[in-house]
Amino acid sequence: MGAQAHSRRKRSNLMRKSRTPIKVLLIDDSAVVRQVLQSILEQESDIKVIAVASDPVFALDKMSREWPDVIVLDIEMPRMDGITFLRKIMSEHPTPVVICSSLTEKGAETTMQALTAGAVEIITKPKIGLKSFLQESADELANAIRAASLANVKNLLRAPSRPIPVEAKLSADVILSATGRHQAMAKTTERIVAIGASTGGTQALESVLTALPRVSPGIVAVLHMPEKFTASFAERLNTLCEIEVREAKNNDRVIPGLALLAPGGRHILLKRSGAYYYVEVMDGAPVNRHRPSVDVLFRSVARFAGKNATGILMTGMGDDGARGLKEMLDVGAYTVAQDEASCVVFGMPKEAIKLGAAKRIAALSEIPSAIMRSN
Repeated sequence: MGAQAHSRRKRSNLMRKSRTPIKVLLIDDSAVVRQVLQSILEQESDIKVIAVASDPVFALDKMSREWPDVIVLDIEMPRMDGITFLRKIMSEHPTPVVICSSLTEKGAETTMQALTAGAVEIITKPKIGLKSFLQESADELANAIRAASLANVKNLLRAPSRPIPVEAKLSADVILSATGRHQAMAKTTERIVAIGASTGGTQALESVLTALPRVSPGIVAVLHMPEKFTASFAERLNTLCEIEVREAKNNDRVIPGLALLAPGGRHILLKRSGAYYYVEVMDGAPVNRHRPSVDVLFRSVARFAGKNATGILMTGMGDDGARGLKEMLDVGAYTVAQDEASCVVFGMPKEAIKLGAAKRIAALSEIPSAIMRSN
């Protein structure tokens, strides 16, 4: 534990250097959770827990004395539930919020409500073995707080109504080799759109997909979301969009008017059989510390769709998708990176732009027209 704590402190110092620590407020009705979370975060030199509270009513009193940079919030609590509190904060004093939620079917639906209300990140917690889970997820929690502290919450709220594992940072090579001949057809009538996003991506993807007409190119999307949440998110989008939206299953065809969302915890690849496209949903090591990984999807699209594809990299922390977008550009695909002004976190698009991977830099509101351009 001592070595792990030293490693985390070293990474914290490298990330924030001389900047003041991130001020965090913990709100959870479980005394055990509050104690464990506070103990974990006290080991991070760039994070400072300024207060803990057992429910939002107590929290509001403490926030009147010192406002946090990030709030870590449970959902089911006495006196005021987390969703009501989140909406109140976002309407009165927008502040980055990390949701700490249990993975039940009801909880997944409630957490989707939290995302649409303005939550920035999700940490999933089990109902059994909670203490050991939180201790083992120390890096995930700290990174979620760091990502939230960088978020442009105003952009998050303007859009209409995920975890960072700690494994070694692997490239897309562990899933799909970059070597070998490209297998894309020179030209097809069917066009493919591949989308990647992370922090702020739920709101951004909703904004894009709800703006598309029923006749639009087939879409495959990767969001950095936990297992069980992607199905709820896809179902919600399906009720809002003219196009069909669903969580992808292995061998699903990619067809016009359909958007397939990679399941949380599994990679998704585009494949081709004859003149039609389908997806492969598979397990595998995290790539860029994510599963699903945008780089994995983009590399497969570069290989099997080539110039018949459009790649779009949107808001998110880190660099997942940047190299994959460059691979798509190199084989003639049309590539787009979301601009800084409309991003919640300008991380992934920024890295793609630095690599020269984006043929176009576009505001969130311009991305639907970029998709239809490929039709």
